[in-house]
Amino acid sequence: MNADFTAEEQTFQDQVRTFLQNDFPAELRKKVDAGIRLSKEELVRWQKILYKKGWAAPNWPVEYGGTGWSPTQKYIFATEMGLIGAPEPVPFGMKMVAPVIMAYGSDEQKQRFLPDIIQSNVWWCQGYSEPNAGSDLA
Repeated sequence: MNADFTAEEQTFQDQVRTFLQNDFPAELRKKVDAGIRLSKEELVRWQKILYKKGWAAPNWPVEYGGTGWSPTQKYIFATEMGLIGAPEPVPFGMKMVAPVIMAYGSDEQKQRFLPDIIQSNVWWCQGYSEPNAGSDLA
């Protein structure tokens, strides 16, 4: 098995590394390196930086703001994010709500909700209402 990256993939890796070194805010990196949890505002700040670059949602379809990256590019991006300590976007909206809206939502719902999710203008959550603990939410 050959696990080497192609020349194009190595170039992409260099681009990701350069972006992260230059654009992941130093004060956030210091907190991450010190094991200090980032605040919501700091996470949103980072998410907006990724959005401005066009890299906020690597797994989304291009038509909704995704990157169009290959699986190898997604792997490189995730690996480099992990190596520098950059947090992934908060997953509930990006990885749980948005895919459901993409698959089952009306065009109106897609236009209304997806832009705000990818830009981190809104945060989604799941509410539990069982009065006696334990979840039968499914």
